[in-house]
Amino acid sequence: MSDPAAARTEAHAPGEAPSGPDAPARPGRLAAIVALARPALIATALLTAYYLLPLDRTGTVLTSLVLAGGLLAVTAVFAWEVRTIVRSPYPRLKAVEALATTVVLFLVLFSCAYYLLEHHAAGSFSEPLTRTDALYFTLTTFTTVGYGDIAARSQAGRVVTMLQMVGGLLLFGVAARILAEAVQAGLRRKVEQAAGRGEGGGEREGPP
Repeated sequence: MSDPAAARTEAHAPGEAPSGPDAPARPGRLAAIVALARPALIATALLTAYYLLPLDRTGTVLTSLVLAGGLLAVTAVFAWEVRTIVRSPYPRLKAVEALATTVVLFLVLFSCAYYLLEHHAAGSFSEPLTRTDALYFTLTTFTTVGYGDIAARSQAGRVVTMLQMVGGLLLFGVAARILAEAVQAGLRRKVEQAAGRGEGGGEREGPP
């Protein structure tokens, strides 16, 4: 009588990783670690750049360009992440990584905008903003906590704050839906590829 475990192992084509309940879980765990570590590294790099870049030398015109260019960069990064989700062998983990990366980039972008605005138009907020204060105000606005200790006073400050509010709603509304659809597309792609390998394996039976 043949060994069932051996039969399952021999059923796979040479060089193909076994699947099913006996398949090793190590690649999945490794992918989970990467999915958590990569956004953490990206967040660390962005926050380091935020605190080290010479933002004090940026003019008011460049401040608007930074915000506009940053929003385009967030959109471009998000679109690229959606494509990688569809093609990833672990679309759910990739979606978590994509959302975390996009959120961090979004928050750092608006922190820079608030800091630059206060630095070049003093009095735009209820108190002078350091870089930490700007990041704090960005987070309280993003999470809709709104303690009220820091508030936008100038028209420009309120416009930028409204842009962040709308962007946050889109990020957790439209963007989350797009990521969910990308995950479903990635899972369907995996099923289709598995079915294709199964059909191909059947055609390859016999001498070459």
